[in-house]
Amino acid sequence: MGTWDIGHFDNDTAADFSGSLDDAAESERENIIRTTLIRVIETDEYLDSDEACKVLASAALIAAQCPGGTPITTAYAPDKPLPVFSADLRGLAVRALDRVVAADSELPELWDDTEHGPQWRQSVADLRSVLLT
Repeated sequence: MGTWDIGHFDNDTAADFSGSLDDAAESERENIIRTTLIRVIETDEYLDSDEACKVLASAALIAAQCPGGTPITTAYAPDKPLPVFSADLRGLAVRALDRVVAADSELPELWDDTEHGPQWRQSVADLRSVLLT
C-alpha cells in the first residue's frame, strides 16, 4: 500500500476508490459505498488493509455530510458530485469502522508499527464520533 500521510484519502487504495466513484454513474455512487461498508461488516476473515482503506474513505465522505463533519478538500477524493447519502449509511459506516480497528484487521497493525499510530487511531475515532451525532 502506497501511503503518504495519515489522511483518509492519503493512500493509493483510497485514491483509486475515489476514481471508481468518479467513473460510476451518479446514481450508483451511494450503492458502491454501501456495498463497501457491508462487505467489511460481514467479513469473518482477517481484514485486508485495502478494504479498510476503502471503508475509511467511504466513512469520511459520509461524515462530510453530517453536522460537524469536515469537508473533503484533498485532491485524492472524488471530483464528481456525490448524492446526499441515505441516513442509514451513518450506522453502517460506524459498524464498518469498528471492524477496521478490530484486532483481526491489518490496517491498525500497520499504523501501530509507526510513530503515527496514535494519531491515525484518533482520526478514526473522530470520524466515528461525527457519524454518531
